[in-house]
Amino acid sequence: MTALHLKVSALLLLALGSAGSTCHGQSSGNEAASKDPQNTPVVELPGVDTSALTTREKGEWSAYVSEFLAPCADTPVPIAQCVKENRSCSRCLPAAKFVLKGVRDGMSREQIEKSFHGRFDADKIKNVPIDGSPSRGPESAPVVIIEFADFECPFCAMYAPVLEKMADEHKDTVRFVYKFLPLSGHPHGDPAARAGFAAWQQGKFWEMDHKLFANRDHLENSDLESYAKDLGLDLAKFRADMASQAATDRIAQDRKLADSLAVQGTPTIYVNGREFAPNQDINEWIALELGQDGRKAAGSTPIASGGPAAGSSAAKVADAGKPPADGGKDGGKTDAKAGKP
Repeated sequence: MTALHLKVSALLLLALGSAGSTCHGQSSGNEAASKDPQNTPVVELPGVDTSALTTREKGEWSAYVSEFLAPCADTPVPIAQCVKENRSCSRCLPAAKFVLKGVRDGMSREQIEKSFHGRFDADKIKNVPIDGSPSRGPESAPVVIIEFADFECPFCAMYAPVLEKMADEHKDTVRFVYKFLPLSGHPHGDPAARAGFAAWQQGKFWEMDHKLFANRDHLENSDLESYAKDLGLDLAKFRADMASQAATDRIAQDRKLADSLAVQGTPTIYVNGREFAPNQDINEWIALELGQDGRKAAGSTPIASGGPAAGSSAAKVADAGKPPADGGKDGGKTDAKAGKP
């Protein structure tokens, strides 16, 4: 995991911890635990380094991997058994590491279990249409990452460098798609989204995306026109496209999609249809979607999306459930409820 990702994840978890009255990683006291970590034999698995865990954490992790079933329908054994016996389910080792990170981050059993099922259960995949949205990367890419974001959202701005680096490093295997979700709680969110749309009409969406996130405290109309000028855009067309019905329709369409997916805040990111937990490593999620030979990993069958690219590999956006790192509260996101009219 990169130092940048670690810094961003730490900031997101800090925000997550202050999102509600219950501290991140604390139990509410009524969680079911069918196995007592205190009485669970410590598990050691090849390929999993538990040396950084405390004795208590090793007990918790051992209990989880001894209880949670392998994330492949044809492998009905616990994760630990799957790894020890080198079963055919290629997701068992990543699953063990996924649970390990949750324990290391201080997540409760309820949070880890919800996150685990959201990450690996086949029925937690959502069909997220691309629908002609701004995108970068090949249409044939086996991994599609879709972000719902607001250019004035502080958490979006914090995560933007991670996603930009990801797109650069995986330019041959990832298609990165942007969805406009300006929130009414951010007064500059809508004009910034319109600026992104207008730049897109002149082939400079990602350049404008970078400028807007890098300058989220400077999104007045004069700032937006300054960025357009810096990018060499036709200012008359830029102004017209910002004010156009097409821009209004694009934003409304993306907001309607977000509503249908029950998006709770920004940024919300889907990796092949699975909602990404920001405290995780985006590169690990991508690696899990790819086999060692570059094909889709077992158990990750995609579902074709709508839009102009429907039917292409990139348009086959898989469905996924929500693995919120805080068990359901808004963790490291700006609340989308503020965006309701």
